[in-house]
Order: sequence, then C-alpha cells, then structure tokens
Amino acid sequence: MWVCAMKLDETYVKEIFTLLENSKNQEFFKYVDDNVIWQVMGTHPLAGTYHNKASFITSTFGRLATVLQEGGVILKVENLLIIGPFAIVEMRSLSHTKSGKPFDNTYCWIAKFDGGKIAKVKAYVDSALVADVINSNSNL
Repeated sequence: MWVCAMKLDETYVKEIFTLLENSKNQEFFKYVDDNVIWQVMGTHPLAGTYHNKASFITSTFGRLATVLQEGGVILKVENLLIIGPFAIVEMRSLSHTKSGKPFDNTYCWIAKFDGGKIAKVKAYVDSALVADVINSNSNL
C-alpha cells in the first residue's frame, strides 16, 4: 500500500510547478523521484512510458529543447487540484519554436507524490502539435 508521509497542499505544489514557468527546469526536477514512472500519453514522438527521471528528461524535455528557442520547455500553471497524494495540474506552454512560432500546447499532468517528491505521472498533451513541432523544426 502506498503511504504519503506529508499532506500535499496547493501552495507546495504551485511552488514546484512555478519553477517550470520561470525556466528553472533543473530545479523542478529536484522534486521528481529518480525512479519516477512517467507516462506520456498520445501518438507522437515523445509518447511512451519512462521508468526513471533521466530517461524522461532526455527523451522529452531534452528532445524538445532541440526544436524550441532558448529556455526550452516553459509551462504556466492554469489550474491545480489536489486530491490526497495526487496533484492534477493543467498547464499551457509559453515556449516558442526555433522558427519563432508559439508552441501553443496545453498539458494535463496527474502527478502522484510520495514523501514530497513526484513519484508517478500520467501526462496528456496535444499529440498532433507535438509531432508537427518536432518534425517541422528538427532541421533548424
């Protein structure tokens, strides 16, 4: 049985996710367990299940960094809901592609916390937009 040592609250989660809005992605990932299970849903080049933090970062944030302007993935929290050990976080992208177009994506992450760290995530994104941005900007 999964047990959370701390009661999750909106202030704590908002602090963590605001790091993504301020291009402090490395700081954000300090709050992600090394052995996180991260499912990226959809039918695009980033979709799949990642079984640790390093694999997730390299395959998603790292890959997007090659097609986005400096700062890479920048996400702003739009809505946040806490239910027990889960944080449901709706975000929108503030990023731009290397060609200058907005990467106008929306995200919904369902994050399960354990001991103050993100232990499991199911992430939903616009599959068609992700595929288009990667395919259109990979050669820039």
